[in-house]
Amino acid sequence: MGKTRTRWPGPTYSRVVPGVSGRVLVVDDNKVIRQLIRVNLELEGLEVVTAADGAECLDVVHQVRPDVVTLDVVMPRLDGLRTAARLRADPRTRDMPLAIVSACGHPEIEAGLDVGVDAFLSKPFEPAELVLMVRQLVERARGGGRERGGSPDAGGDAAPVKEVDQPAVP
Repeated sequence: MGKTRTRWPGPTYSRVVPGVSGRVLVVDDNKVIRQLIRVNLELEGLEVVTAADGAECLDVVHQVRPDVVTLDVVMPRLDGLRTAARLRADPRTRDMPLAIVSACGHPEIEAGLDVGVDAFLSKPFEPAELVLMVRQLVERARGGGRERGGSPDAGGDAAPVKEVDQPAVP
């Protein structure tokens, strides 16, 4: 399998999938996790663009115009929660669905809800759960975006907030 790069623009940065049903920007500093998420989403007909951290995400988000952004929490330069806060503060991206895909605990979930994250998926995750979450967010994005000030767990067509019990980290 060839190497993937996360530099913009690059021929391996974004693979255009015929009949694509949505575009996802996957942001994770772990190359293996980025590739795992990418493969699972591309197999479901989604176009996937990747970034290695939050700073790179902010550099490319306006160029690639994703339907959904998935963010790891712990990353160099700019972490996922601060990236989410910046995306929410920008009028061009404030309604873009955001999902945290990370080994997150309750404090990260609460911080994510405070900045406006729409959904959470804890690592390790089942690929089917990832695909379901992303599909729900893409459908909502295509159906008119998120309501300003709405709670992600308020019902309706919002993607589910998934909390998973995690052992305490010393």
